Amino acid sequence: MTLPRGMRSLLAYFPSSTRAEAAVQELKRMGISEVSLDRVSRYGATANAALNNPVNDAETLTGLTLFSANTSRLMDADARILMSADPSNYAMAADDYGVAGGKAFLVTVVTTDEMGDKAARVLAKHGGSL
Repeated sequence: MTLPRGMRSLLAYFPSSTRAEAAVQELKRMGISEVSLDRVSRYGATANAALNNPVNDAETLTGLTLFSANTSRLMDADARILMSADPSNYAMAADDYGVAGGKAFLVTVVTTDEMGDKAARVLAKHGGSL
């Protein structure tokens, strides 16, 4: 993707979703509308907080620990078995296992060159690594 002249993109990794969300909200209050928050996963799975949390009816253990919401209970059994064998599902010593640098939340910002430095300061203020 090529940005138009005068536009800038920033990528920042965060250690927690709450810090990342705080940065997103502050950027939106500044008038920057092109902001997204994603969880980085080595499995390419999507997070589905509505289903995969311990309070609701989590369908699978991997849904809770690996955010594998898009893995069907009825299909793709091989992938589900491999994901369930991942140390992050059961190992007490697996603190930050599989998370590059311990920062699994990515905030992407597209803004003007003029707002780019201000946006970078907001991301850093909330603990983001640019």
